[in-house]
Amino acid sequence: PTIPRSQETHFSQDMSTLHPGQSTMTSIMQNEELATACRAVTIASKLCEAVRSEMTTLQTMTKSDRSPVTVADYGSQAVICEMLSKNFPEDPVVAEEDSDDLRLPEMGDQLAKITNHVKLALGESSVSEEDVAGWIDHGNGTPSSNQRFWTLDPIDGTKGFLRGDQYAVCLALIENGHVKIGIIGCPALEIDHVVGHLFVAEKGKGAWRKPLNSNNNDTTLARIQVDPKIDILVQSFEASHGNHTSQQDVAAKATGIENVVCMDSQAKYAMVANGKAALYLRLSDYAESIWDHAAGVVLVEEAGGRVSDRNGKRLGFTSTKMTGNSGVIVTNGVFHEKVLAVLEDY
Repeated sequence: PTIPRSQETHFSQDMSTLHPGQSTMTSIMQNEELATACRAVTIASKLCEAVRSEMTTLQTMTKSDRSPVTVADYGSQAVICEMLSKNFPEDPVVAEEDSDDLRLPEMGDQLAKITNHVKLALGESSVSEEDVAGWIDHGNGTPSSNQRFWTLDPIDGTKGFLRGDQYAVCLALIENGHVKIGIIGCPALEIDHVVGHLFVAEKGKGAWRKPLNSNNNDTTLARIQVDPKIDILVQSFEASHGNHTSQQDVAAKATGIENVVCMDSQAKYAMVANGKAALYLRLSDYAESIWDHAAGVVLVEEAGGRVSDRNGKRLGFTSTKMTGNSGVIVTNGVFHEKVLAVLEDY
């Protein structure tokens, strides 16, 4: 379904003149944390697309856990951590990557490539390789239950990135275990004939989207909301992230939905929040990482949906691993209790 024009929010360039009833959006854009996060994710998303567009054969390094990591992954983390450390130096950042592998002598060429991309993205020719490694390691912060911190996945869906498919740059601000701000950049996601979107949410204020490729003076944000009538299930492209058969069975029993779309990354959260999917089920049996879900949770909830684990518990964001949760259930709200009821038999 196409989002009606009546749900769009339009700003003047100084964001001081708004249509009636849109004052909450003004307060959002005056939020320094949210404004900085939007800029950071936008720049990082464009860096990622620049890397992908210039690589005829996408090459990866291999971390100790054997998962692929790209030049864009490290570059994205460096850019975002640089901006967060400059604007909020007291805030820890809990991110997925570190520079240990990059500091190895045999990785010198890779670090040089990353540094060049970061220079271009930030428009700062004086950036050094040591600067970039240090910014990446700024993401080695520790989560807290009583201190605010940011959590970052510089490329969520690395395999999707490598396939030329979906991926996302995901950043969230967490205070006292609750997600306050969520920003998701989805450079490859097509919605309403536009490819590439920035999704923005602030707790208690709402959820919006904006084309990633709009110029800097374009301050149009479209309010997004879930759709109670959509009949699509989204699930991970990788079967290891959840049992596809069980997820489709649960969806069919709880809602009658049999239309399934598989995609990587927190773009799935964006699909539900934007009214393009009714359900996102992740019936995994391992502890999820907070950076894989935090931004998506506040986006869906502020769009009118619900998120919990398979037992109906809120997702926990006070440690790196969500050890207190089992699976992830994301819905438009209409089907949530029905899904949880069916899951009691699984």
